[in-house]
Amino acid sequence: MLRITRATFRTTRTRSALTLSAAAVAALALCVPAAQAAPTTAAQTAEAQSAAQLDGRVAKHRHTGPEIHRFLSWFYGDHGPSDSKREHFVSDFLKQKQAENPDHDVILCAQNTPQNIEVGPVTTAQSAGFGWATVTAYWADGTTSTFTAYVALDSHPIELHEVVCAQ
Repeated sequence: MLRITRATFRTTRTRSALTLSAAAVAALALCVPAAQAAPTTAAQTAEAQSAAQLDGRVAKHRHTGPEIHRFLSWFYGDHGPSDSKREHFVSDFLKQKQAENPDHDVILCAQNTPQNIEVGPVTTAQSAGFGWATVTAYWADGTTSTFTAYVALDSHPIELHEVVCAQ
């Protein structure tokens, strides 16, 4: 007769969970080209997947404040996002907003290219499903402007969802 102990059952369940985590990390690695993988590292993704294990089920990952800050800093860079970033890391909602305002860059709340951009601290609201940060643009004439950039916590891949310009 085959005898299964609790330790054997736990070991089997742990191996299954680790196999699921490894498969999830491999799938995530294939989703984003290496040149654009700045928002998170594979080790951070694996750690988040391991922490999300609950009774053998993998919980859906939600972006954290530090992940959102890294993403926004990478996305905006020093002078604003490239055309490729605008195409691949911006929500359809924001793309539609840009199409409705062709004479104004809704992602930078401007018409020119800034000299520098800084991303402030990120706030996340789990219940609302969004994280946001104030972004400051520095202009050639010495002035600054600010706007708030929003990221949906459950967007995969991570993307800029909305921008609200300061008045």
